[in-house]
Amino acid sequence: MRLDLEWRWYAWAELDADTLYALLRLRVDVFVVEQKCAYPELDGLDAACDHLLAREPGGKTLAYLRLLPPGLKGARPALGRLAVVAEARGQGLARALAQEGIRGAQLRHPEQDIYISAQQYLEPFYQSLGFVVDSTPYLEDGIWHVDMIKPWRR
Repeated sequence: MRLDLEWRWYAWAELDADTLYALLRLRVDVFVVEQKCAYPELDGLDAACDHLLAREPGGKTLAYLRLLPPGLKGARPALGRLAVVAEARGQGLARALAQEGIRGAQLRHPEQDIYISAQQYLEPFYQSLGFVVDSTPYLEDGIWHVDMIKPWRR
């Protein structure tokens, strides 16, 4: 894992135009362009979420996730839109991103299970972080997913 990155949580109101552009660009590059998924990336939920970015010292955004509060899209807090730019993969950044997302969820929503709709091929990765499968596989935007829960006591 790179230790020179700046990790920062943002509430919607704290996002300046450049930061918002960087996180939206990263999400579109990964989920729409790279994964070839034509879906509405701007889903109307971002204003209610907390946003985690990992940036290089020069300001380039390398990783991102959003934390959905309980009640926004399900009863549990949820991690979503976890993304790492292609050139930064293979360095442990996805694991660090998920771990920081879990920490952020636990601090903001103590004693609550954490939900994620995981792409099915990432099931072993999320299991290594304490998530357990909570559904049968389902197709979402042309990609197989599975619901996973991280029990708060684990």
